[in-house]
Amino acid sequence: MAVILVIDDEENILNVVEAYLKAEGNTVHLAHNGQEGLAAFRRYQPDLVILDIMLPGIDGLEVLQQIRRVSDVYVLLLTAKSEETDRVVGLTVGADDYLTKPFSPRELAARVKAILRRGRNKALDEAQILSFKHLRIDVQKHEVYRDEQLIDLTLLEFKLLNTLASYAGMVLSREQLLEQVWGYDFYGEDRVVDVHIGHIRQKLEIDPSDSQFIVTVRGVGYKFGDDPL
Repeated sequence: MAVILVIDDEENILNVVEAYLKAEGNTVHLAHNGQEGLAAFRRYQPDLVILDIMLPGIDGLEVLQQIRRVSDVYVLLLTAKSEETDRVVGLTVGADDYLTKPFSPRELAARVKAILRRGRNKALDEAQILSFKHLRIDVQKHEVYRDEQLIDLTLLEFKLLNTLASYAGMVLSREQLLEQVWGYDFYGEDRVVDVHIGHIRQKLEIDPSDSQFIVTVRGVGYKFGDDPL
């Protein structure tokens, strides 16, 4: 089974989550604050991190940012109902899913199972380069160039852009993008697609308010907009 790191400052949550996840056969490590969590992450290299946003010292969003600098490990955020802005920021920074407190331990276990079945570490595609008028996507190297300028995308952002480019000219719904990028067992809201599309646009588009590379088709989804060579 999986190695899971749980970072939360509430002892009762740590104990309950640990018990449920261990009952599923997982190896579980616990951390009580951000600094301790980052040290445990480096030591244990987990398959999944369950991360509370409100942590003493280094908060959860900063922990998430530091993790994303070195790893594309799955991250499930734990948030309070009042932390709507933090949830959106967390998804933008690179969280895969979130769960609002108070939560059912059974639902948490179900989310964990669904996340771990996605298989993010599988190769995206066979080695290939997708070339367009302004963009070049090197699938093997996970690199995107806009007019020969390297654009820094996270792995999740790259997969999302690569999926759209692979179906250039076709409109893909949020549900189709969730299946292609996050996996068939994604257990969360489809708004996560919009958040990551927005983040890609900020990096990729010259004018993010007038998107040329990722076009919104209202009421349907998104399509890739650059012209093929």
